[in-house]
Amino acid sequence: MPKMKTNASAKKRFVLTGSGKIKRQHAFKRHILTKKTTKQKRALTHSGLISNVDLREVKLLLHI
Repeated sequence: MPKMKTNASAKKRFVLTGSGKIKRQHAFKRHILTKKTTKQKRALTHSGLISNVDLREVKLLLHI
């Protein structure tokens, strides 16, 4: 039986914390930043956690 492969796009996007939660970055911070307010861009800088709704799907992609 071959080894299970971790989804490459998921391992680049998510980080597992010490307590077992999964961290993520906010979207909409890469380009077209001139029309976004400074407050909006600053809020998108901070990392967040995966919601409970998406947790099962992300764990399947990461084989956790």
